[in-house]
Amino acid sequence: MSNILEIRHIVKNYANHLALDDVSINVEKGIIFGLLGPNGAGKTSLIRIINQITAPDSGEVLIDDERLSQKHIYDIGYLPEERGLYKKMKVGEHLLYLARLKGLSKADAMDKLKEWFIKFDIKTWWDKPVEDLSKGMQQKIQFVATVLHKPKLLILDEPFSGFDPINANIIKDEILELKENGSTIIFSTHRMESVEELCDQVALIDKSKKILDGSKEELKEQFKTNTFEISYKGDIQENTSIFSVLNTEIDRNGVSFGQVRLKEGVSTNDMIKTLMKQVELRGFNEKVPSMNDIFIAAVNGQNS
Repeated sequence: MSNILEIRHIVKNYANHLALDDVSINVEKGIIFGLLGPNGAGKTSLIRIINQITAPDSGEVLIDDERLSQKHIYDIGYLPEERGLYKKMKVGEHLLYLARLKGLSKADAMDKLKEWFIKFDIKTWWDKPVEDLSKGMQQKIQFVATVLHKPKLLILDEPFSGFDPINANIIKDEILELKENGSTIIFSTHRMESVEELCDQVALIDKSKKILDGSKEELKEQFKTNTFEISYKGDIQENTSIFSVLNTEIDRNGVSFGQVRLKEGVSTNDMIKTLMKQVELRGFNEKVPSMNDIFIAAVNGQNS
């Protein structure tokens, strides 16, 4: 699959602070790409460079194999974490203004706005001043402004911030529909459950460097610890050549639950056979790391 975005060896300094240190990332077309990292890692600096708000000190950014330039403004939709709307403007007037800035004619903008106002059931908001809307309502307006011109690359920075669970779910469904319709989405968030649910690939930046990237499946495979969750009846005895027992507990029905770790080079079949000789095995599942586990392990590994 071809890349819509290529970030090559980006370096960015602010006075005495190195914000990005030789960062390279490729984003394939038609996916949801998670851009992750602790606060202050460099994510916002990278997003600002992609949006041409600032420029890198060295390196380059390519959109569809072309070096990033002014014309690509119309190909990108950006929803910043710190939202910004003109509070005194009326909602319809404001969205029309933002749509024109993104290159839409007045007629096209009106047609698309009507679709979104019907879809979000916000027809009565058109003549309301922005300042009369709740934070969540303003978030919906900003989301519409971001996607209205149908950009091929969307950058969403904490898109669920300020939403209650019902409206967060509405926005999640819209993000998935945008992907289905061909948009590529860069999704920056601290909500690892959203990354788990939505992202196809991720990159993690920490202390100005990219420390890992890949598909969720690749990263889960990379960070697996050969740990298995088991339930059983009987007394388990650690077999030091095959597995070690990490923990166990027993419920009121006499069923034990625990975790065991397979020794390097031993097959799961060998471990199951050994366990079945000792106990009545009720359940056996590999413990696959969550994206939250991977995030913590990678950042702690970088800091150790």
